[in-house]
Amino acid sequence: MNRCLTALAALILCVCLASCGGSLNGDPAGSSAATDAETAAVVPTQAATETQAPLTEPPETQAPTEYTFRWDRSDPYDPYDATGFVSVGDVIPDAIMDIRYYSEYNFVGKRIDGYEEPIALLSEEAAYALKNAADELRDEGYRLIIYDAYRPRSAVDHFVSWASDSSDTAMKEVFYPDIDKSLLFDYGYIAYYSGHSRGSKVDMSLADIDTGEPVDMGGGFDYFSTVSHPDYTGVSEEQYRNRMTLRNAMLNNGFSPCATEWWDFTLNNEPYPSTYFNFPVSSSSLVY
Repeated sequence: MNRCLTALAALILCVCLASCGGSLNGDPAGSSAATDAETAAVVPTQAATETQAPLTEPPETQAPTEYTFRWDRSDPYDPYDATGFVSVGDVIPDAIMDIRYYSEYNFVGKRIDGYEEPIALLSEEAAYALKNAADELRDEGYRLIIYDAYRPRSAVDHFVSWASDSSDTAMKEVFYPDIDKSLLFDYGYIAYYSGHSRGSKVDMSLADIDTGEPVDMGGGFDYFSTVSHPDYTGVSEEQYRNRMTLRNAMLNNGFSPCATEWWDFTLNNEPYPSTYFNFPVSSSSLVY
């Protein structure tokens, strides 16, 4: 009986994750890691401090510039065709690029395959919608922090390879202290496909428009825990309000939020819903 109840609970969690178009790093929905009440009560402080980006000095706030959208399309049958993609920095020049997978400050602890430059790429459609959200948030006193956007298949393969190596737990205390690494696939934190590879999903946060300091979201990017759920009740009122400020702006501009990650948003009408691209994250991939 206990075994049946456990299976049923896991099934329910998987259904909840489906609203993200996948889990933390994959499309196939997986269950979220559960923590007991005592652990949940102390994790938010840890998550907010230990997984906060060690940002270098942020660039001066730049006035938004007009990017001329080309509306060219990538060939959906060619995973190396970046014709329909754009650099987010060209569209939103005051966005802070904190590309975690280009750095070593991520759950793997190494630069991830396929990230050749610390830039963010998106389909033009997603970049256009994100610019509208950035304009709305700028009026409220915020600028965007981008952690990840388009993610090549080679990066997803790197995650899978890392997750299969049980001996490599260098970043466990920072990103997944309460989960055994052997369970990352079972819980859906790592998967064989990622919606990011389709080019219209973005991981992001907010910064103060004047100082460039990250807004307190009550938990860090890629923290493998229920703390990362947008509606997690263990955060403060201010932290919850910050999460909802980001969420509402993205909802207002054509994105769907993830039910298990406060930072994750996917364009509603993806231009490449079935294509998993594999060109590198590099300005050399772009054709404009």
